[in-house]
Amino acid sequence: MSAAHLRVTGLRKSYADRVVVDLPALVAGAGERLGVVGENGSGKSTLLRLIAGEETPDAGTVAVHGTLGHLPQQVRLPPSATVGDLLDGALRDLHAVEDRLAALAERMAGDQDPAVLSAYADALAEAEARDVWTAQVRVDAALDGLGVGDLPRDRTLGTISGGQRSRLALTGLLVRRPELLLLDEPTNHLDDAALAYLEGVLADRPGVVVAVSHDRAFLDAVCTSIVDLDPGRNGATRYGGAYTDYLDGKAAERHRWEAAYQDWRDETNRLTRFAKGTTHRVAPGRGPTDNDKFIVRFKGERVDAVVSRRVRDAEQRLEVLRENRVPKPPKPLRFTPRADTAVADGVAISVRGASVPGRLYVPVLDVLHDTRLLVTGPNGAGKSTLLALLAGGLAPERGAVLTRKGVRVGLLTQEVRWPEPGRSAVAAFADGRPGSPEEHVSDLLDLGLLHPRELRTPVGRLSIGQQRRLALARLLVADPDVLLLDEPTDHLSLVLVEELEEAVRRRRGPVVVVSHDRWLRKRWDGDHARVESGRYLPAS
Repeated sequence: MSAAHLRVTGLRKSYADRVVVDLPALVAGAGERLGVVGENGSGKSTLLRLIAGEETPDAGTVAVHGTLGHLPQQVRLPPSATVGDLLDGALRDLHAVEDRLAALAERMAGDQDPAVLSAYADALAEAEARDVWTAQVRVDAALDGLGVGDLPRDRTLGTISGGQRSRLALTGLLVRRPELLLLDEPTNHLDDAALAYLEGVLADRPGVVVAVSHDRAFLDAVCTSIVDLDPGRNGATRYGGAYTDYLDGKAAERHRWEAAYQDWRDETNRLTRFAKGTTHRVAPGRGPTDNDKFIVRFKGERVDAVVSRRVRDAEQRLEVLRENRVPKPPKPLRFTPRADTAVADGVAISVRGASVPGRLYVPVLDVLHDTRLLVTGPNGAGKSTLLALLAGGLAPERGAVLTRKGVRVGLLTQEVRWPEPGRSAVAAFADGRPGSPEEHVSDLLDLGLLHPRELRTPVGRLSIGQQRRLALARLLVADPDVLLLDEPTDHLSLVLVEELEEAVRRRRGPVVVVSHDRWLRKRWDGDHARVESGRYLPAS
């Protein structure tokens, strides 16, 4: 059994005046696999760098027991090195353990010094934990499992793709078998077969794994705990179990928050009314009787003192409540319901023999009033082109795409482009809607997709994730007749992704979604279609 152990205490890191990491405590022992989730910018990658010792915290400590390996999101490898050089480097410290073990065994043959025996026992334990004797077998298995087994060993790293370099770096880490493994978005660039291989390897690891990931299927298959870094009501929170358990925990937490807010609001309103004298009663629970009136008349001063004391008590309790305010839970994402629709029945969009040469051919596709279609396929096959055709942003060279009169089509593109990047976020949100941009500030804030400080930021200066949130906000309030979503889970936090999927499920009207997301595909309850080699293959 590995003796790997991680302990984080009072960890804090800031850049300029912004706190990036604020983690009071985190402990993980052998066999634990932690998934780290949170909003973009919540400090996930920074946390891994702090644990790896690549950055220095402003406060707190990180204690690591065991060998450590770190896979960053952006892998940097020397372009002149070869595939063989990388693999030899991964094996180097394993060979060193094997050599040290052999040297100590030789010394033990003529020397029974307790120190030598102890050193040999430690070396043997490390060799067994890292399985040094099967290293070459693991190299071949990892290369094949991650889909890079066909790369020649003399191929230079500068001549292969970024995805291949990332897979090779991951191969090196898996071969080394460090006792503490830090992975930053390890599922990027992996196909389904490589994902299945990685999940199987990690699930069998005896050491500690800390993985930052947006891949919900990965988190559910691998993790024993989920650490949510989002600054919610209770700050960073750890949830026991896999991703499914995390969702259950978040739902229960949300229910408790809503109940606490309602209790706080009810008590605040009750005490406010009482303090203002609108609900004073001599005795609680009943109106004044004739006898009460007699008491008030003849013992007025005493009754006034009692009422006055009760009012003071209510005001003091009200002050405590206001000082310990329970914030209102943010509204979950929902599409704004429309009173009318142009596609209550029948066909909304009809495609016949539509061709975009070199990109896509669609023989037949009808988007009906109740269509719920998930489109999958390899990268570059033409999925985004399909959505552009349906949205009317791309005209076919041959064939036809016909949209029913009055039908409004909304598209969330993978890459959001704004015609006027210098306009503020709130102005871009309000574009095409009646009134001035300032009249739409509250609507945008109510959606909770952008921070108030981002409303005046020019859209061209927003991050990719922020721009997608803004585009999503426009779709939510417009709620078009036909909804087209291109990789909707990209660049959004897991909380928002779950809310968006629920909003799509609840929404009435046709929807076409393009997605590679395994979790979304697994739970999709509509039809499926594929695009392969530039051809649309109808739903089966």
